[in-house]
Amino acid sequence: MKKWSLDKLYLGFDDPKYQEDLTKIDLMIQEINGQIEELNNYDDKLNKLLRFMNYEIEFDHLIGRVYSFAGLTESVESTNPQAVKMTSILRRKMTELTKVNTVFNKWLANYPFLENDIENNAFLKEHAFYLQETKAKASHMLSDDLEMMVAKLRQTGSSAWGTLQSLLTSTLEVEYESKIITLSEVRNLADDASPTVRKSAYEAELKAYKKIDKAVAAALNSIKGEVNTLSSARGFKSPLDQALFNSRISEATLNAMQEAVKDYYGIFRSYLKRKAELLGHKNGLPFYDLFAPMGSVNKRFTIEEANEYILKNFRTFSEPLYLMAKKAFEENWIDYTPRPGKRGGAFCSNIDSIKESRIMTNFTGAFGDMITLAHELGHAYHGEVIFKESPLNGSYTMPVAETASTFCETIVNKAALKDATDKDEKIFLLESAIQSYTQVVIDIMSRFIFERGVFEGREKTVFDANELSELMLSAQKATYGDGLDSNYLHPYMWVCKPHYYSGGLSYYNYPYTFGLLFAKGLYSKYLENKELFVANYDNLLRATGKSTVEDTAKLMNIDVTKKEFWSSSLELLKEDIEEFLRLTK
Repeated sequence: MKKWSLDKLYLGFDDPKYQEDLTKIDLMIQEINGQIEELNNYDDKLNKLLRFMNYEIEFDHLIGRVYSFAGLTESVESTNPQAVKMTSILRRKMTELTKVNTVFNKWLANYPFLENDIENNAFLKEHAFYLQETKAKASHMLSDDLEMMVAKLRQTGSSAWGTLQSLLTSTLEVEYESKIITLSEVRNLADDASPTVRKSAYEAELKAYKKIDKAVAAALNSIKGEVNTLSSARGFKSPLDQALFNSRISEATLNAMQEAVKDYYGIFRSYLKRKAELLGHKNGLPFYDLFAPMGSVNKRFTIEEANEYILKNFRTFSEPLYLMAKKAFEENWIDYTPRPGKRGGAFCSNIDSIKESRIMTNFTGAFGDMITLAHELGHAYHGEVIFKESPLNGSYTMPVAETASTFCETIVNKAALKDATDKDEKIFLLESAIQSYTQVVIDIMSRFIFERGVFEGREKTVFDANELSELMLSAQKATYGDGLDSNYLHPYMWVCKPHYYSGGLSYYNYPYTFGLLFAKGLYSKYLENKELFVANYDNLLRATGKSTVEDTAKLMNIDVTKKEFWSSSLELLKEDIEEFLRLTK
């Protein structure tokens, strides 16, 4: 088992440096809160503004370092009492700045002649987008005291409910073939070569959820109820309206993308029905065979083989991408394999204080696991570029967060298809890519429909576990259609996906679709002029933290508010599906 090293952060919770930084956090909180009295007038306004922003940068580095250590430790050791305790303590400490941040935002909203000061000060000009966005956020703020109370209550509200879901799913005991395994382990059997194993694992997984579905339903209801209440109080039309605002994306862009996606439901259903036929199913594909491998290539990759293949193909794009991945492998940035207490899925955490990232996966050797690793390394590369920016310009939003990761996926997928030596291998690799497309386009749309249904329903009722499962089944039928066997869907997808369980981050689904289709459109431009694209690519990634989604896209002459762009990207996916259909006639 290969684990990441967090030594560049701290050697442990008992590291003197860790304890020293905890003390510094308390001192900085006192210093920053001491500025509240200054922010009741505009005397010496420029110096006040510069001082506050510099405090923000310094505190961001400090708290980011400490919280990263605790949070990353907890993600792979969910029962580690020190990690669990420390993440809770740090979240509470961060709420202690809520009042001063609220006061600052409102002070900035009424700052006289802000544009003039921005124009005449290099530091402010560098942070112009941050300043304008902060002004806009002020219009959605509650009173100072209410903001403080909300921040504190969230620690025993949505944050606590989210922690409960993570704990329950990471420690859930799944009975499979007379032994106990973790949820991550049983879900990883979904791509096993044996149809018996896939079906048995699916049945064991669904059965296990019954142990925790009522508790997780309580968590979901509580989180969504909280978000409904607060988004309305802040003047948003809905939680979706708030999510779009926070993501710097317009409703026109989301609508254009989703309308294009609906036009392509049919081709995805054709793929699913063909796969069902090839696997001997007559009524569409059962959910347990969604990730069944196709073709004769059943190769499992060792960690070393996956790393080597990724490096080889990243180098075809650019030397900086290759060198970043090489450093990640050699310096233990990655926690690879599943184990009890480790959360499921995969993620990448960009840590500005050390200018490095850490990646968690649940690698078992499947081709898809290698693609996941490439995906997370894309996030790390995005971080590598963003680290060159001020921390105040480094907060990129969910839709563009998937750009570099999906682009890296595409690099490795295209290389694998090119390297294929026979028909069966090509079918395997092509179908593996289409599996991913289906998840990111069709399954993500079902998750969006489900989450919107939960938010709307919570205005009137509280859902029990069965009702949530019915809502999930309805969403899956609406998107997958007759591509899936309606007798074998996944009613508990709402239990295992952590994306639903955040009070501060709603609709963590459509950004994946945006990332895939935006990256596909970018890849087309890369093929048109590789040298020019690579030269501009880093500028695009750097812009993600200091511009809207629409303005970021314009750097590559793309208009994401137009359905045509999304349709052109979906055409690229359609070409792959049609090739699969041709090869499997």
